[in-house]
This record gives sequence, structure tokens and C-alpha cells, in this order.
Amino acid sequence: MGLKEQQSCPSQRKISVLIVLAFIPIALFRLCFNNPFSSIDVTTLQNSTPQVVITSYSSSSTQEEESLCDYTKGRWVRDEMGPLYNGSSCGTIKDGQNCLRHGRPDSGYLYWKWKPNQCDIPRFDANRFLDLMRDKHLAFVGDSMARNQLESLICLLSTVSSPDLVYSNEDNRFRRWRFESHNVTVSVYWSPFLVAGLEKSGTLDHNVLHLDRVDERWGKDLERFDTVVLSGGHWFLHPAVYYESGSVLGCHSCGARNCTEIGFFDVFRKAIRTTLKAVTGGRRDVILTTFSPSHFEGRPWDNLYACNMTEPYEEGKVLEGLDLEMQRIEMEEVTAAKATVEGEVGFEALDVTAISVLRPDGHPGPYMYEFPFKNGVPERVHNDCLHWCLPGPVDTWNEIMIEMLRRWRV
Repeated sequence: MGLKEQQSCPSQRKISVLIVLAFIPIALFRLCFNNPFSSIDVTTLQNSTPQVVITSYSSSSTQEEESLCDYTKGRWVRDEMGPLYNGSSCGTIKDGQNCLRHGRPDSGYLYWKWKPNQCDIPRFDANRFLDLMRDKHLAFVGDSMARNQLESLICLLSTVSSPDLVYSNEDNRFRRWRFESHNVTVSVYWSPFLVAGLEKSGTLDHNVLHLDRVDERWGKDLERFDTVVLSGGHWFLHPAVYYESGSVLGCHSCGARNCTEIGFFDVFRKAIRTTLKAVTGGRRDVILTTFSPSHFEGRPWDNLYACNMTEPYEEGKVLEGLDLEMQRIEMEEVTAAKATVEGEVGFEALDVTAISVLRPDGHPGPYMYEFPFKNGVPERVHNDCLHWCLPGPVDTWNEIMIEMLRRWRV
């Protein structure tokens, strides 16, 4: 490059800089009077934080509302606040689930909360729940898992309003409470198959199920329910003979009986379908709580080390086998039943299976009985690795349920 060309370069650079400086005031003027962000509503930004939204179905809508949060995907995280009640403050807890009172030495299982990936589930608000259910009747129908969830709810509500037990049969399988403060009725109906059936007993070594009609012990009161919460599944694993339209359909674990073995998965589906068909209609809300997993982990029920964990599983634990299949059947049947719903009512599955499979620490284990090791450590001990300690993980089910009810009452 020659000397003359080198001398001309600074002059060109000065001209370029002057041109850029000249355009800056123009750009600032346009930015002030034509703000590209001026169309964003500040209120929208303030209200855009994630929230729990449980998808509900309404026949008045052209399509299902889009769920903003899938509460089934997440993790259990530490919660230093702990439970809202304890085994002493709530008298409704069944002895077999009152783990701390029975001498369980660790309390860490009480200090976890479920954290969905996309949002937060609010802490249970008993006043809010009673307001949502004011002047209404909520009924839990099903097996001992229905009772487990029911007793959790009664304990949670008792923190702000004392319930009156207005009815109970001799074995506490059918009970009814009244919360006079809000004119709320909460009931539980023992019905392990949901459909009509006869439970095995000392003179009968198998169950008998009639798959084409619901259990009249709760069916006769159906019109009194404003919201019904259904659950079941574990009793279908026992030996049984199945009837449909008055004829033997088949059996499960038939043994020497002259009957065709058909297993229980298809039978469970038929029972859920019959039940959902019966509760569909009218102006009642319907919730089906999905299959609750046990944590015997392949060990015998009297093994000393069955469900002896003290912390949740990590996120990597996935549904499989029995738990996955039972949940899949329930979710499919709820989806199919929604298509027949008429009127502005809630109809949804409360999917707790994947959440609960991560909580092997939440069961009574040997503390289903009072101080099981007071006379030393036996070689064998009875364990409950199916039901949940109260307080415990089952309280989360009701935290999710209140969000479903909130959506339906809007």
C-alpha cells in the first residue's frame, strides 16, 4: 500500500463515525415514540407465573381446557414446614396408620412435598376446601385406600373445623361426618370391588363379583352425592369368580374349581367401566383416584426388611408391571367415559400412581402394630407396605384434589 493511500484511510474512518453519530438521535427518537414493548400488558406479566391447573371436562366447551401443569411429573423435595396435623391432634386416624404413635423412630418421611416440574401445588387450605364444598356432600367409595384418603382429608379439615360423626356402623366401614360450619357432609362407603360382590370369608375362600351392576350399598345413595371419589384395585388380585348377566364369566386363581381362568386385568376394566357409567349423569362431580402402589419390593409380607426405607426414591424410579397396567386401565376408562358426560360437571382421574411409587418410606411397615420391637427384634414381623402413614404422602393426594375442585367451581 502506498503512502497516499495510507493517508486517505483516517479521513474515511472519520466520515463513517460522523454518519453513525448522526443516526443515533434519530434512533433514540423512534424508540421513545414507537416502543416495540409498549403493547405488553404489565398485568399479564404479573399473572404469568405457573399455577396448578388440572384439566377438567365440560360439555359446554368445544374442547378440553389445556392443562398448564402436568402435576404427575416432578419430584419429592424437602419441606421443613412439615404436616398440618399429627397423630395426637386428629382422632380419626386408624390405629394401623398412626405410625409415630406406634413407635416409628424416624420422622423424616413427614418432611417432603411433591414438586411438579412446571409449577407448585399450594399447601392444603382447609378453609378453602370447605368453602368449595359448602352445602355439598362428598363421598369416598372403594376399598381401604379410599378410607386412607378419606381419613387424611378429615384430619386436614379438622385443623379449622371440628367434624361431627353423625353415622358409623359397627366396623367403621360406613361413616358420615358433618362440618356444621359450612354445612358440608363427608362420607365413606366400603366397596372393595365398586361393583356388586361377595367378599371371601371363613366359609368362602374366594370373592364373587357381578361385573354388570354396581354395589347397592353405595349405589342406592348415589343421588345424594355432589362429588364422589372412587378408588379400588387391590382386591381384584385375590382369587375370585366373576359373573356377568347372571352367568359365570370366568375366574382368577381358580384352583380346583371347574371354571375358566381369565385373570383380573380385563375384569378390573369391566368393573371400572360399569362404575363410571353408573356415576355419569346428573350434576355430580366424579374423581377416580388411580391405583396406589405397594412397596413390598418382592419380599414376603412378614420379612423384617420389607418397606424399611426412610427416604423417597429418586426421579429415575418408573412405573412398571402391575402398577403401570392398573393405572393405564383406569386412565383409559376415564378418558372414554368423559365423552358421555353432559352438563358442566367435573370428571377426572386423580392420578397418584406415579407420585406414590416414589414413596417407599411412607408406609407403616411393622408399625402397623404398636411398638413391634419392644421385646427385641423378631425373625419375622407383620408389615403393612400398602397403606400410608397419617400424616404422610396421602395428604398430597388431597392437595391435588382441592386444585381440581377449585377449577371446577370457577
